[in-house]
Amino acid sequence: MVIIFKDRADAAKKLAEKLLWLKKENPVILAIPRGGVVTGDVIASILDCKLDVIVSRKVGAPDNEELAIGAVMHDGSYFPNIEITRMLNVPESFVENEIARQRKEIERRLMKFRGSKEYDLAGKTVVLVDDGIATGATMFVTAHWVKKQKPKKLIIAIPVGPPETIAKLNQIVDKVVVLQSPYIFNAVGEFYEVFDQVSDDEVQEIMNKYGYKLRH
Repeated sequence: MVIIFKDRADAAKKLAEKLLWLKKENPVILAIPRGGVVTGDVIASILDCKLDVIVSRKVGAPDNEELAIGAVMHDGSYFPNIEITRMLNVPESFVENEIARQRKEIERRLMKFRGSKEYDLAGKTVVLVDDGIATGATMFVTAHWVKKQKPKKLIIAIPVGPPETIAKLNQIVDKVVVLQSPYIFNAVGEFYEVFDQVSDDEVQEIMNKYGYKLRH
């Protein structure tokens, strides 16, 4: 195992150096909670720009919640895994109920983290940030949703991710900025010396610095 970063702050500082060219565009750093918010905070501070958060939720299969049959965003936008949904013959009523259930959880998190469900990304340069990706499932769903908001430019910035996932993401956004893309890849945390769990309270504390009116 090769440790590349001391912690999320170390990775974020190195990532921010690769994003300095964006500073003149006054980008929106759109972070994926929870670890991505720590990463995004450092980048937003260095680029002197806005930090925001975006939440999606996996929709699990009827008898196996860990098996994703799709993912949903706060506004009900649903991105199905058509192959698995068909293979398992998942009833439409189940999908509809799960979408409604997951939307409630997304709304709870958004109100807790940013105090609003509304986004204004049209015509802006958006940088999607996380502390790393493996399969990239959450990033794919989020990127597709952001593209629908008609940003001027959509960039994904991550410290580490496997080459095959990076290649797929490059097909749907303007640019992927990644520091390390090792072929032997098991989990994001293996590339960090310290990769502690990030709590909701820590996310709230960070977002409070950016003037969000949060619900406790």
